[in-house]
Amino acid sequence: MAVQQNKKSPSRRNMRRSHDRLSNPPLAVEPSTGEVHLRHHVSPTGFYRGKKVVATKSEE
Repeated sequence: MAVQQNKKSPSRRNMRRSHDRLSNPPLAVEPSTGEVHLRHHVSPTGFYRGKKVVATKSEE
């Protein structure tokens, strides 16, 4: 079993953790409706890249 030889100082520990933070997800604005959604995903109204691709429940 691995055992550390020297204690890691809080500064070194925090330096190691500096890349573990969460970043905000990339968002896109739908050109036809102006709605904000995740990139490469269909917007809640059913639009993708300015075209209607999915029929929503209110339209059926």
